[in-house]
Amino acid sequence: MNSETSIEVAAMRPQSLIRQRTLTRLRWFAIAGQTVVTLFVQFVLKFDLPLIPIGLAILSSILVNLWVIRTKPLSNALTPNEIAAHLIFDTAQIGVVLGFAGGILNPFSVWLLLAPMLAAFALEKWRAYLVIGAVIAVLTITAIWHTPMPGGVTLPHIYIFGSWAALMLGVTFTAAYARQVAVAQSKLTTALEATQAVLSREERLTAVGGLAAAAAHELGTPLSTILVTAREMEGDLPDGPLKEDAQLLISQTQRCQKILMRLSDVGSSDDVRHAELTLEEMLHQAAKPFLNQEGPDVHFVFDPDSDLAPPERLKRQPAIIYGLRTLIENAVKFADKTLRISARWDQKELLVIIEDDGPGFPPDVLKRLGEPFARQGTTRYQTRRQGLGLGFFIAKTLLERTGATLCFGNGRRLPGAWVEISWPIANLYVKEKRDISVGKEKLKHDG
Repeated sequence: MNSETSIEVAAMRPQSLIRQRTLTRLRWFAIAGQTVVTLFVQFVLKFDLPLIPIGLAILSSILVNLWVIRTKPLSNALTPNEIAAHLIFDTAQIGVVLGFAGGILNPFSVWLLLAPMLAAFALEKWRAYLVIGAVIAVLTITAIWHTPMPGGVTLPHIYIFGSWAALMLGVTFTAAYARQVAVAQSKLTTALEATQAVLSREERLTAVGGLAAAAAHELGTPLSTILVTAREMEGDLPDGPLKEDAQLLISQTQRCQKILMRLSDVGSSDDVRHAELTLEEMLHQAAKPFLNQEGPDVHFVFDPDSDLAPPERLKRQPAIIYGLRTLIENAVKFADKTLRISARWDQKELLVIIEDDGPGFPPDVLKRLGEPFARQGTTRYQTRRQGLGLGFFIAKTLLERTGATLCFGNGRRLPGAWVEISWPIANLYVKEKRDISVGKEKLKHDG
């Protein structure tokens, strides 16, 4: 993924995963739950609770929520500092309530597991560690200092220590699991955004060819009229400056026709909406940057499963060209001498196989191939296969959007790695063809 794609991806990436409304609603739920439980224990179960400190703690949470609603739109995304501040306040508030209601022996102490989970998911490491540290501090303080459990229940210190250890493990494992989910989600989001940026750029580039072809078609008739008129003027005018001007007009009009013919050639071969390709042209376009270059020899093999002729009138899709090119580029980077691109087809399916004589996929990479994983380590294989993780994911995603199915492995006809791409052949044919050669033929005829 080049720098241009990185800029596009950065521009489309959201700044925060959590909005003001989310934490505000969670706090309202916590307030309602704390209020209902406190009243239930006090008036239904008839256990005496220190209602004033507990009520003040709940009231502080209500006031914070009202202040947040008044000062900021609920639809606003929170900054990392704001998220951390919210979570630390909620942790301290729950800690005060628990401290006056039995401490960590209170079964509702599990509420404290929510803050480290959200922090690990939404914040970078040091802010997440800050929130987790606040939770650990609150758990430790409420384990040491707390009012007796409602009803006068007393438990041995070893039980309190066990509860504290269990909550510590809960905090650790909950935060670690949320962090893994967040990292995986971030990688996937980044890779999908990169895929969309690549596809959009390819479509913009190929659309230029369509505009060129349309220009050649639209300008062909006016230029032909100008040329015919200029030739008639040349024949009617006597020798002199006016006749020289007419000749200059003819020469410049012919020059414009030649330029438009070249533009028409570009449009007819590159425009994603109009172009038609044969199978051979499609594979050669994908491999074009690596042909006649230093590196492995690239061999094309066309092996039909029946007597059918090679597919023609395939629609030129940037996703297919770019996806195949990325897979071929990966193969070129670690092939020793030979890269083989073979194609087989029948009435229902087209199969393209890219294989090389390199070292193949290492087992640990093969298990994760197709995921947007980040490379780790500096092995010879990883050094030679730059961009395998994200690049392969982008290629796989682009090809799958065209209806392709991919599989891969080691040691087919060549000893190295292989990738097999198959399409329902109906997905590749041009469904509607517009003739863009009229303007070009007119230019040829009149020129």
